[in-house]
Amino acid sequence: MVSLLDDYLERQLARGKAYFTREEALRALRLAPDSLTAALSRLIRKRRIANPRHGFYLILRPEDRPAGAPDPARWIDPLMKYQRIDYRVSLLNAAAWHGASHQAAMAFQVVVPRQLRDFQLGRHRLEFITQAPPAFAKGNRPEWLAQMKTDAGTARAAGIELTLLDCARYFHRAGGISAVARIAKDLGARARARGPFAGEAKSVKLLDPSSRTAPGETSGRWKIAVNGPVEFDA
Repeated sequence: MVSLLDDYLERQLARGKAYFTREEALRALRLAPDSLTAALSRLIRKRRIANPRHGFYLILRPEDRPAGAPDPARWIDPLMKYQRIDYRVSLLNAAAWHGASHQAAMAFQVVVPRQLRDFQLGRHRLEFITQAPPAFAKGNRPEWLAQMKTDAGTARAAGIELTLLDCARYFHRAGGISAVARIAKDLGARARARGPFAGEAKSVKLLDPSSRTAPGETSGRWKIAVNGPVEFDA
């Protein structure tokens, strides 16, 4: 039983697929569902495979086993396709990928148009940021996205402008206003201007909506009232 599954895992790796679904394994191996469940459970205990979501499995190479799973960038795309959910890797992960060097990501951050539960897989934590479907569809356009390449394929990531927008919109998830300012300093020169979008705003927004500090300086161009300190290394 286990040897059949072992052979199947090796065939998947030979095809360049370090993942599989329960349905695929059932079709390929023609096992009884209960027998497959028992075999999969044994391989999970032996750290041969990992199970980030029900019905979806990762094949762990020896170098993956100390961390409990490969880098999520290598398998987030097939996982989201399996769940039939659109997505983009963004915030601190996208900022680091684009070249922002100051802020380390404590979780692998993914923006999605529906609520998903965060989860931990080995040493990796995946954090899902829910955006309302209309806003998500408006922003998740091909021209604002980039392809994050890995040795296992590609993952959909926010482009520089969309990364900056996501970091500003969800600044509490990006380390706070000062962290976002550092990211803007690192990436801003490579971003195409978004001034016309700010000019369409119908009202002035607080820099930090959660702060009770009275607004100070107001930027007419960006429609932002500065109500909190922004500090970062020059």
